Amino acid sequence: MASQRKPGATDSETRRKLLDAAEKLMIEEGYAAVTSRHVGREADVAPQLVHYYFRTMDDLFVEVFRRRAEEGIALFEQAMAEECSLQSIWAFRSGTVGAAYNIEFAALANHRKVIRAELARYAERFRALQLDALAAVLAERDGPAVAISPNVLLLAMTGVIQVMAIEEALGLADGHVEMLAFIDEHLDVL
Repeated sequence: MASQRKPGATDSETRRKLLDAAEKLMIEEGYAAVTSRHVGREADVAPQLVHYYFRTMDDLFVEVFRRRAEEGIALFEQAMAEECSLQSIWAFRSGTVGAAYNIEFAALANHRKVIRAELARYAERFRALQLDALAAVLAERDGPAVAISPNVLLLAMTGVIQVMAIEEALGLADGHVEMLAFIDEHLDVL
């Protein structure tokens, strides 16, 4: 039976330290390293505080993900308000650190339904924003344009970055610089 107690304050400095520690561990060591003991040690607090602020480890993972997902959505909206172009969309998508973070959460989601549902919810929301931006950019093109749908272009962009993030995690980088240069050089063709 689930506990009915209320978790610690959401604006607490200790809670923020726990979220930061869990995120750092996840990026540096993978989701399996995110245990209450390891998070407590990394945050320099008693491991019991993890469960004071988060009822379950899934609650902690969801909050770590939500925090960066909300930040990412806000940054994307701001970037598109400043300049909505293929180059700005690509620049936003092309960070492999963010892709590696998402891949780690995807691996976790394979084992935890709560995480899978949260990822899907944010992915749908973020994808809709990206597709709207791509559709607007593609609709403004003058002259002969390459016939490509926003969905195809978005999946291609996402796929390239995710493959590169996986390869970087494995210590492979052959062809990455050339691929990024190729994309940067050819975005105008689209």
